Amino acid sequence: MRLKSIRNCRPGDTLARSIYSETGTVLVGAGVELTERMLARLKNMNITAVYIADKRTDDILIEPVISEEARREAMTIIHESFRMVESAKPKWQLLFSDRKFGRRIRQAMTTIIQEIKSSRSVMNLMADACAFDNYIFAHSLNVALYSIAVALKSGFSEKEVVEIGIGGLLHDIGKTCVPEAILKKQGRLTEEEFAIMQKHTEYGFEILSKQDEIPLLSAHCAFQHHERLNGSGYPRRLKGEEIHPYARLMAVTDVFDALTSHRVYRPPMLPHEAMEILYTGSDSLYDASYVAIMRDTIALYPLGLSVTLNTGESGVVVDANKGYPSRPIVRILVAPNGEEVDEPYEYDLSKRLDLMIVASDELL
Repeated sequence: MRLKSIRNCRPGDTLARSIYSETGTVLVGAGVELTERMLARLKNMNITAVYIADKRTDDILIEPVISEEARREAMTIIHESFRMVESAKPKWQLLFSDRKFGRRIRQAMTTIIQEIKSSRSVMNLMADACAFDNYIFAHSLNVALYSIAVALKSGFSEKEVVEIGIGGLLHDIGKTCVPEAILKKQGRLTEEEFAIMQKHTEYGFEILSKQDEIPLLSAHCAFQHHERLNGSGYPRRLKGEEIHPYARLMAVTDVFDALTSHRVYRPPMLPHEAMEILYTGSDSLYDASYVAIMRDTIALYPLGLSVTLNTGESGVVVDANKGYPSRPIVRILVAPNGEEVDEPYEYDLSKRLDLMIVASDELL
């Protein structure tokens, strides 16, 4: 299978993986042959990329890092939590007083953590970060998954990883209190609008800290994930050790996912470009230890990703090189002239330093 931009999909392409809605329900199931009408609907729903069956890449077996059931449950929890806040008056009332819901959040986190711990393809985590129709919800899940993987590698205890996972899942819940016109504005925010947007961290902390079933340190993830080591962040301009370790970790995963995702106001960056930005800000903006662990924990170019090289050739990532996250092995399927090659061939970019990835299909 291969990951393909929705813009480059054609009627007759067959889905290799299901596409989910913001509630975690299946929009289009695996094995379905796409029609022109389906493609138009998916584009309108802001689905940017899907997994497509392709006989030339049938040998690429992309195992999901977490099961469809665990992913669906997490997305449902995000959806229900955000909807509870949106309908609450006042918004900071005790929303999760139903202990069953609190236990459900913890159980979902425990399941995801166990699946990530036992996964043989945890480095392919970035490959799971697509095919949802709501940016904020998808971003919340992505940040939770990245944060859990980094926390496990950093040696946090299981209790701490659960707190970090819950914090990641709900870190942006304060955005329910920000006007939609600001959240979805395509141009640059004015100073006044940006000040309102920044308030989502305080709103998120106030909401979560009032919930009996949410750990207080998870609420601090919402409060501090935009703080920066040099004091340039918000809302309190905390510096260095004043920022909780959970939030220092989440600052890295939050920025990485935001930079590599489609936004209403800009196209996504290539993964290695996003990582370079994090490295540039190491020790001034971001905790260098978490940046390094993030780099070594996930494959920047996961299996099945469609890429274009500086030679004009394009193909699919078939394997990652540990220690060289931006230099995967690529199977070439299309020649520089745009024609499919008769016999696909592969480049190991860790050995061919003259070659580099200049575009990624689902990021175009």
